[in-house]
Amino acid sequence: MERNMENKERILQKATDLFMRYGIRSITMDEIAAQLGISKKTIYQFFTDKDEIVEAVVNQQCKKNELECLEFRTKSENAVHAVFIAVKETEEMLSGMNPLIMYDLEKHHPKSFKRFKDFKYQFFFKEIKENLQRGIDEELYRPEINIDIVAKHRIESAFMGFNQDLFPHSKYKMSDVLLETAYLFLYSVTTLKGRKMIEKYMQKNVQKNKHGLYE
Repeated sequence: MERNMENKERILQKATDLFMRYGIRSITMDEIAAQLGISKKTIYQFFTDKDEIVEAVVNQQCKKNELECLEFRTKSENAVHAVFIAVKETEEMLSGMNPLIMYDLEKHHPKSFKRFKDFKYQFFFKEIKENLQRGIDEELYRPEINIDIVAKHRIESAFMGFNQDLFPHSKYKMSDVLLETAYLFLYSVTTLKGRKMIEKYMQKNVQKNKHGLYE
């Protein structure tokens, strides 16, 4: 039983790596099997088809994001710092991600795309609302902001880099879009005290990263 779980995890990890690097559509069951040095028949012992693998990858990534968000909150000094940490970690993730992955997911795997979309509007929405309330309590965010509206706006802006109509990947880097939208978000909601925090974290890491992201 333990051996079977190890094999399933190996398949899932290799599929994740390939999807992230090359996109979902271009990767076949044959390619996954070849990369692992196993037969396609072995993969079918654990997954009925590619759709099921994609679904498993999405579920795993959602759980991973939940744990990471908890970690961001735990090690952050304040609400502004939490946003800087999240942007830094997301930028690292995007550096190894094919920008077409979300398009492939929406167009060719609608069930898994719906799972991700539900996660986006439930878990991420809750996390952003909590960050906003935390920032208000810390007097870093303006107390009069409408938390629901701002949280929904933040979710949409955070994923704008995947929209090829707005930001074609031949012209824009997703990490650049992520960074600019994060700065727009922070400067739009912070108080004077909060803006000083933004400047603090930008300056603190300016020599480590040309974009001024703070670890």
